[in-house]
Amino acid sequence: MRGVNKVVLVGNLGRDPDIQYIEGDIPVAKFPLATTEIRKVNGNVISETEWHTIVLWRGLADLAHKYLKKGSLVYVEGKLRTRSWEDKDKIKRFQTEVIGENLIMLEKRKENGNETGDAINPAAESNDENIDFELPPRADKDDDTLLSF
Repeated sequence: MRGVNKVVLVGNLGRDPDIQYIEGDIPVAKFPLATTEIRKVNGNVISETEWHTIVLWRGLADLAHKYLKKGSLVYVEGKLRTRSWEDKDKIKRFQTEVIGENLIMLEKRKENGNETGDAINPAAESNDENIDFELPPRADKDDDTLLSF
């Protein structure tokens, strides 16, 4: 039986996309995405934010770099990919990322400083100093889904 590896997220960018070009001038963009769930527990409103690392390739990477910025509200569809590496202290580390296969911008673009329609107000605030966004060295040079920036 085949498995299913499918992720659907709607959230706000934690910072502007970082774009790099790998061998063959292939663009790869990476950014943190915050998804926030709000629920009531015993009459108290609780907000829980989860951070996801999004990686986009080729045309989606160019689109993200050109149009997205910190706070942008987006829909991302993709698959989970976990990679591992050994750090400088010989400790095995793991990183789980969402490899984006579809991206929809959920806010209207601004043209010449004017909104082209009603914009959705981003709800999530970023706290970048608590999150490590640095990528480790590439673990397997034959697999183009593993990155090193």
